[in-house]
Amino acid sequence: MTTKPNPYETLGVSRSATQQEIKASYRQLVKRFHPDSHCDTANHEDIIRINAAYEILKDRQRRQDYDQEIHGSKYRENSRQERTVYAQNQYRQQKQNERDTDAHFHHWIKQVYTPVNQIIQQILSALDDEIDQLSADPFDDELMADFQAYLNSCRRLFNQAQKHFRAMPNPKNVAAIAANLYYALNQVGDGIEELEFFTLNYDEHYLHTGHELMRIAADLSDDAQEAIRQLFR
Repeated sequence: MTTKPNPYETLGVSRSATQQEIKASYRQLVKRFHPDSHCDTANHEDIIRINAAYEILKDRQRRQDYDQEIHGSKYRENSRQERTVYAQNQYRQQKQNERDTDAHFHHWIKQVYTPVNQIIQQILSALDDEIDQLSADPFDDELMADFQAYLNSCRRLFNQAQKHFRAMPNPKNVAAIAANLYYALNQVGDGIEELEFFTLNYDEHYLHTGHELMRIAADLSDDAQEAIRQLFR
């Protein structure tokens, strides 16, 4: 692409040159390059360029229009460059955010979801058998002691699960999964409490309520597992 001649460069003056300076430089160049000057530097093409540059700069309005055009052109060029740099930075930032989000997600799965879910499953998997054994005779001290030992173990596991769950914030893209895990954990805690009440007063209401809370926890845990499977498909 042909570059448009710069009249300031052609006349050898600065952008801030006065009209007198422009006129003086023009006269000197005409003497050097005019074909009738009989100088070695005489050149018809050069004198055409010099005259064209002077036509622009000698007229204040044409000079002002030229300055505004050049300034606008440079502004547009700078704007394009700035937009390009901004777009590139945004793209790099987006990619970095995606990598950070992915790393956060996998770390959360490993450090929070997996151990909490395993603990919930460990507690729930033995519940029915423990209740069945106790149901043979709830007033049998040995059977009750075994059931209480199971509940003590559940309480320790539950406390561990709570620590894991609080170990780090969940990623935004698994907020629903984390909510299911949170509610499942709460149901487990409430269920343990109800079952512990039963061991104190033998009121079957607490036994049935504890069992139901554990069932709800199992459903919530299953929902979380299914959502995780969907993410990995």
